[in-house]
Amino acid sequence: MNSVNKYVLQALDNYPYYLEGTLESLSYALSYDESNTMALCLMGRVYSEQLFDYEQAKKYFQEALAYNVQALEVYPYFIQTLIDMGEYEAAKNTIKFAVTLPGMPLAEIWIKKALLFEKLRKFKKALKISKMAKMDNLDSNLSSTIKSIEDRIKSKLEMNKTNNKRNK
Repeated sequence: MNSVNKYVLQALDNYPYYLEGTLESLSYALSYDESNTMALCLMGRVYSEQLFDYEQAKKYFQEALAYNVQALEVYPYFIQTLIDMGEYEAAKNTIKFAVTLPGMPLAEIWIKKALLFEKLRKFKKALKISKMAKMDNLDSNLSSTIKSIEDRIKSKLEMNKTNNKRNK
């Protein structure tokens, strides 16, 4: 195993419980290979998920994709960051492209699309897309995530109906 992979694996092993170790390993990995998409992706995740610095996270994700547009590991996190930033059109376009890539874990991308529709308060569309996520899902852990997303969206749909009745 080369040094880059060693440090990337250490960073992945440390994340998210030991951020100092994660950042140290990522720094080493990127000093050996600044174009390592896995290291760039994880650095983007640190900035997005831990530091809430979405602009910096976006730069890391874009840099990873500039080196390799087929870096499948980047897309779910990049799309989530775009949604968090309110860049809905960019998220939609990224989803549209991501689903065309061979080997893309489609269930994860459909989940992101459902979250995008949820954020836009298009709850019926979000539920329809969550069903697509169920159909393409092969991961038991992801099944519970999809179910909780559907439950939350159904709850919001009910609240929406109740509010609409009151406003009439």
